[in-house]
Amino acid sequence: QVHLVESGGGSVQPGGSLRLSCATSGFNLNDYAIGWFRQAPGKGREAVAAASRGFGEIFFEDSVKGRFTISRDLAKRTFYLQMTNLKPEDTALYLCGADQQLLTGYMRPGHYRYFGQGTQVTVSS
Repeated sequence: QVHLVESGGGSVQPGGSLRLSCATSGFNLNDYAIGWFRQAPGKGREAVAAASRGFGEIFFEDSVKGRFTISRDLAKRTFYLQMTNLKPEDTALYLCGADQQLLTGYMRPGHYRYFGQGTQVTVSS
């Protein structure tokens, strides 16, 4: 059974950094496309970063380019979202997602079958 659990969220001041983790189980991480998504109150879910199977291609939403990076540790079955220079508009519930069949549209949340429950990120002074 595919299972995703996020951790690492918290409250930081503008300009701060956080690293989110997505611990996985029930599947081979290298065989799945993965992504990080966020959802702010009253807004839809949007992708912030994604990677194709095997990390062959990596994508970022325009507003986070140069500030966020995505990585993985296959031995730990975990992938990460490193966030730097955080801004108040980055405040949201952050979720990780995975899908085995995805071959295109990696930045579309509706294309992902599995999501975790999310971890809250709050950026304020």
